[in-house]
Amino acid sequence: MSTREKVEELLADLNRSEKAQLLQLVVRDLGDAWPGIESILGVCGGEPCVVRTRIPVWVLVRARQLGASEAEILGNYPTLRAEDLVNAWAYARSHHEEIEGQIEENEGA
Repeated sequence: MSTREKVEELLADLNRSEKAQLLQLVVRDLGDAWPGIESILGVCGGEPCVVRTRIPVWVLVRARQLGASEAEILGNYPTLRAEDLVNAWAYARSHHEEIEGQIEENEGA
């Protein structure tokens, strides 16, 4: 039996309150994990990028600020999928100050 299967089995025995507590623990354990976005030391200076690419989130946000449509962004970055933009926008909303700081830092370079 896999670990996941064991957890599913144990989960069935928990009441709603215990499940909510467990969910909070899992979310805390995940920390700053974002689907489709990763920060890797040594890749783009450790800035958050779209997985499978070296495209920083700030670059996509800046393109959008400058008036590029999602279709144009996807056309300019053929390795991106629409799902990647959804993930990038969600990350940018939750990390607004960080992304704006990266835009400012990189635009001034």
